Formats: sequence, structure tokens, C-alpha cells
Amino acid sequence: MARADLRQRMRAGFAAWLGAVLLGAGTASAQEVKSIDDLFGGPAPAPNKPAPTTTPISPEPKSMDDLFGGPAAKKPAAGEAPATVQSAPATAPSPATSDLADLGEAQPARPAVTGFYQNDLAYTYASPGHWSRFNNMLDLAVSGTSGGLGYKLGGRVNYDPIYDLTDYYPSAVKDDQRFEAMVREAYLDFNAGDFEFRIGRQHIVWGEVVGLFVADVVSAKDLRQFVLPDFDVIRTPQWAARAEYYGGNFHAEAAWIPSMTYNDIGKPGAEFYPFAIPTGASVAKEQKPGGIDDSGYGLRLSYLQSGWDLTGFYYSANDLNAAFERVSPTLYQPIHKRIHQTGLTVSKDLGPMIFKGEAVHTRDRLFSTFDPADADGLVKQNTLDWLLSLEWSFPEETRFNTQLFQRYYFDHDANIGADQAESGISFLLSTQAIHPRLEPRLLFLHSLNRSDYSAQLKLTWRATGNWRLAMGVDVFEGSPNGLFGYYDSTDRVYTEARYSF
Repeated sequence: MARADLRQRMRAGFAAWLGAVLLGAGTASAQEVKSIDDLFGGPAPAPNKPAPTTTPISPEPKSMDDLFGGPAAKKPAAGEAPATVQSAPATAPSPATSDLADLGEAQPARPAVTGFYQNDLAYTYASPGHWSRFNNMLDLAVSGTSGGLGYKLGGRVNYDPIYDLTDYYPSAVKDDQRFEAMVREAYLDFNAGDFEFRIGRQHIVWGEVVGLFVADVVSAKDLRQFVLPDFDVIRTPQWAARAEYYGGNFHAEAAWIPSMTYNDIGKPGAEFYPFAIPTGASVAKEQKPGGIDDSGYGLRLSYLQSGWDLTGFYYSANDLNAAFERVSPTLYQPIHKRIHQTGLTVSKDLGPMIFKGEAVHTRDRLFSTFDPADADGLVKQNTLDWLLSLEWSFPEETRFNTQLFQRYYFDHDANIGADQAESGISFLLSTQAIHPRLEPRLLFLHSLNRSDYSAQLKLTWRATGNWRLAMGVDVFEGSPNGLFGYYDSTDRVYTEARYSF
């Protein structure tokens, strides 16, 4: 069967299903719907024509675009600047402006304001069912250049009225997640020859793979929704000074974080709190060292050779993840102790396929132990986390990614509740074959040591250049001792609406 015929049949089948859902008891039955274009009326009248005085019968839709809008704007190729449309000025420039231009004096760049508003609504249907999220997020940033300096100042505000409307969560969780305002990126940029410097609150991303964090050891994360949100929501900047050197195919980067920001795990009783509190015990306030003596520092070196992008790094800081120290038989405290990490990343474009690999050796990380004789309930373990990734791109923005990942424990302590080698696989499939503005996406992560998994299904509609609407379901299944099965009671359905500007 020709590709065009197969695509047409797939769209017709999707249209019949969507018609049954949307039209219900309308004038057209699901059997009458032959394509997505049959679901809605034709295009709007031409701009300069007067509106009809009577309401005509809607003509039969002629294209799928009548439902979802025209194709999304073409994405620029790598390294290509996005296209812009310039209009002629309404008036001629003033003499003063023209004189400055003739003199060749540099004009300061006008500050750019960017950001987004996002609403997330979620219902946890696993027993007991409850509304679990109604968050409203406003993210704003101002950036520009002045006097040879680049700058960016951003902030984010969250308000979730679900904690005012329900009594499901304890007061500590309500106070933590109801409202917050924070500084996001806030930095200055300047150059000196082949060196670039950035000082202030900033993102430092040393690795990025699908759905997981392996070599991304510097960025703090907001894990109060586990790893379900987009990475631009999860990642939290660090207060840092960073220097980068560019010389041909070689790139060097040094970073110093004088005051650490740690992963945000929320409060006990929250939906995705990562620690199972023993019966009768409680959790003390989290200890977050922040002085100069507890600063983080690291060096990263990269080299591009024959299309292979090779990177090695060393990073030392207090662990971004909290370890739960047993202070007494009935009291635990989240703490952060220094670890040392050495890593390697590699990537290569192999034509229709992209290969990525990441590996990080971590020394002195603390893990909880079930050994009742252990004084603080923690043991040190050295680990190796590694991941191999293959990704294929197909026509119509179809993408398939598969990954194999593992954590290996050296001098393994069986009382930590994990096997010496904990392995897993993941699959990601997304496509715009149904329509250029409609993208279904499935991310599946599965443990190979036990039968626990996470399945995240999301359907996104890019309604306009600014609006993005989505709905989805997040499912966790398996043993409560597994990474995903632990959250078995948090299965949920959700909607998401984002306006970007």
C-alpha cells in the first residue's frame, strides 16, 4: 500500500473515532464521518466580506486544517535563525536617530520580554480518588544587552488553589505548594577574547536524555511532581560563576557554585514524596548546607572529532538528592553530604539515527539501609550510572527513541534494598502524522529487575503560535520497592494549557 493511501486511511480512522467522541448525538453519526475535515465547518469568510445576515448551514469541512488550524510554522534548522517578518516604519526616523546611525554609534539592544503562563489540572484516580493539581504558573524574563554586557532577569510565580479547595493534603504540604514566588535566571554575560563569562543564577546543563537525568549533575530539580513535567519546569537554576573557552573544536567550561540549591522533594504527605516514613516516625526539617565551605565546583572538557562529540567532566558538591538520616528510632532528617562525580558523554549523528551515551561514576553517595543495627540508617556506596540511547527521525515529525540504562553498585550492600545492577529500558514515540498541529506522545520506562513501569501518554494540540493545549494520563505500576511501583497510588489524568510570549 502506498504511503499516501496508508496515511489517508489512518487519518480517516482517527477522524471516525474523534467524530464519535465530539459529535455524540449530533446531526452526523460517527459512520458518516469520513475524515477529520468532516467534523467542523469550512474556513471563515474572507476578511473584507460582510458577515451574512442569516446563519447559513455549515458547509462540509474540506480539510483537516479546519479542525486544528494550518500547519505549524516551520522549525528553523540547527544553527538557523528563526524567520521574522519586518514591516515598514509608520514614520521616517527622527533626525537624531539618523545622525547616530550615520556616525556608526552602537545602539543598546531593546530589552526583550519573554515567558509563559501555564495551567495544570490533574485528578488522581488511583484509590482514594482526589483532585491533585490545579497549578497556575507565570514565568517572566527580561533580557538584552547594554554597554557590552548581556543580562537576563527572570522570575516565576506558582499558585495552586487545590490546597484551598480540598482537605486531602496535610498542612505542611499545603504551605509548601499552595503559593511560591522565586527568582529564576538572573545573570550577567561578558566576553574576553575566546572566553565567555556568566555570573549569577543560571542553568548549567551537562547532559540531557529522554525522561531521565544521568550526566545532568549540576542542575537542581523540582521533583514535587516526580519527573513528569517538561524539563523547563523541572530544572532549577544555580547561583554560579561560569567561564567557557572556545577554540576550534575544543570547548572548556569551569563552574563554581558558592551557595547550593538542592532538589525540591516537597513535604511528607505530598503526592511524590520520595521517602516511605516508617509507622510511628516523623521527618525533621531538611538540612541544606549553603556556606562557602559547602560550595560546588567542576570542570568540563569537550572535543568534536569526525562528528563525534566527546565530553568528560569532574564535579564535586553536596548531593542534590537528600539522604534520610535516622536521628532516633522515630525521627528522620533529610541531609546532603558531599559526593564526587566523574562523567563522560558522547553523541554522534549517524544520518537517520542519533546515538548518545552518558556515564557517571559517583563516590560516597549515601543510601538508606534496612539494617536495624546501623546507627544512622545510612551507608556509603560508590555507583556507576550509564545510559545508551538511539533515536530515529521519520517523515512528518515522527520520532522514535529507545534507551538502555543501569545503576551499578560497587561493594554492594544488600540491605539497601536494590540489586547490585539495577537496569531498565525506555521507549519514546511521538508523531505529527495525523496532523501537523496534533502530536500524540508515549514515554514508557520499565525496570528489568522487577515488573514495575511508568507509562506517560500525552496528546498535544498546538492551537496557534502561542497556545499549546494538552491532555494525558500518567500510570505507575509494580512493586512498591521499585522506582516506579513506589508511586502506584498516584495514577492520574490531566490537562495542560500554555500561552507563550
